[in-house]
Amino acid sequence: MVIIKLFIGIDLGTSAVKLLLVNERGEILREVTKEYPLSFPQPGWSEQNPEDWWKAVQHGILELTEHVDKSEICGIGAGGQMHGLVALDENDRVIRPAILWNDGRTGKQTEWLNTAVGKEKLSALTANIAFAGFTAPKLLWMRDNEPENFARIAKIMLPKDYINYRLTGVHSCDYSDASGMLLLDVAHKRWSQEMLEICGVTEAQMPRLFESYEVIGTVQGFVSGALGLPRGCKVVAGAGDNAAAAVGTGVVGEGGCNLSLGTSGTLFISSEHFGVDPNNALHAFAHADGGWHLMACMLSAASCNKWLCEDVLKTEDFAGEQAAITEEMLGRNHVFFLPYLMGERSPINDVNARGTFVGMTMDSSRADLVQAVLEGVAFAIRDSFEVAKSLGLEIPRSRICGGGARSPLWRKIFANVLGIPLDMVKTEQGPGYGGAMLAMVGCGVYASVRQAADALVELASTTEPDAALTARYEAQYQKFRKIYPALKELFPEIQ
Repeated sequence: MVIIKLFIGIDLGTSAVKLLLVNERGEILREVTKEYPLSFPQPGWSEQNPEDWWKAVQHGILELTEHVDKSEICGIGAGGQMHGLVALDENDRVIRPAILWNDGRTGKQTEWLNTAVGKEKLSALTANIAFAGFTAPKLLWMRDNEPENFARIAKIMLPKDYINYRLTGVHSCDYSDASGMLLLDVAHKRWSQEMLEICGVTEAQMPRLFESYEVIGTVQGFVSGALGLPRGCKVVAGAGDNAAAAVGTGVVGEGGCNLSLGTSGTLFISSEHFGVDPNNALHAFAHADGGWHLMACMLSAASCNKWLCEDVLKTEDFAGEQAAITEEMLGRNHVFFLPYLMGERSPINDVNARGTFVGMTMDSSRADLVQAVLEGVAFAIRDSFEVAKSLGLEIPRSRICGGGARSPLWRKIFANVLGIPLDMVKTEQGPGYGGAMLAMVGCGVYASVRQAADALVELASTTEPDAALTARYEAQYQKFRKIYPALKELFPEIQ
């Protein structure tokens, strides 16, 4: 009798957790999604209760493994939303709701880090400068505004690491996720003692560091009993969602590129060598394959389309809204959209930036607005694409993943705005699939992340750019890039 090894991949997202049951051949046997609430206590704030994540994961695993021989489940790997501050007390209880990646409350602390400490020093210590969504500014905000809570912190964790802790009892973090805290010496893969001191914390309060594919422990006995998982089930450190998605789409090693269209949008360029953008417009992070990557992150990507359709137009028929956008309309829209609904990170680093429609007239249609949002997100990614090219990086083509990538129209817009072919892989579940692949490496099914990617990731389709449409979008992009500089000084006044 042949025993098939099974693996669970977890994608701990902003609005829901997605769980995959994957066999060692890379076949997805089952998918489960469990949603949880997102809180906005004040404008620009974004929080979640970590206990909601854990409840969703438990219920998801029980549903995912129903009618399955659970003894065949060998490992678990997670990709998760980055940067979120999870603060635990001495009894490992959550002190306050997690402050998430898209939270903009830390403008004052971010400015202090970039000016008083200085961008040059921050880059030397961590390979990055301060962005409002990073974890270090959140710690400073907590110290400034909630000193009693700050004094109670015994452990500082990131979202997916809290799930790993609940599974194993181990306080861990992988290098890719830790890179986005502004507390890691990325070049040397260790906590920066000077940054910890600046933020008023110690290394004892930080989790132990691992490579993403390393085993941190096995599922605890009482969790094993409650969820029906085998006692020897291994849990790997996992990765930040973007690094996990890159693994899941096969973007590992030197020179790969992945474009992710989820709640946020990212441009991810993998490398076997450590490197820093001298202007710090792109993040320099460790990768889940043991190497490094440069990454641009825009805070609102597919969430812009979701906001327009669901909150403004009151529909969930995204495909129906896009059906009205004809071939002749592409590259000819007179309406433009700045996709800065939560402020923006890459490459402008401006918490005050806001979503803005420009160019509307009496004949502007519903379809024009939808098209403007799709194009605005693509133009904003193009901004970071131009930064990457200015560093001498060649990006002849890219993989594309995420919920937004399921739209053929949006893929076409992106391919022509960027002027490169975009490849879709057969398995769309990037972070969760990447997490399962990391678990396979940790359990010895594959010797390396590269080997797993070569064996499991297959292309499904390619969207090629069209020369005439690329030219039209080039002209549109040159108009778009003038809008933010024209409005930049106004945004702080209208907060």
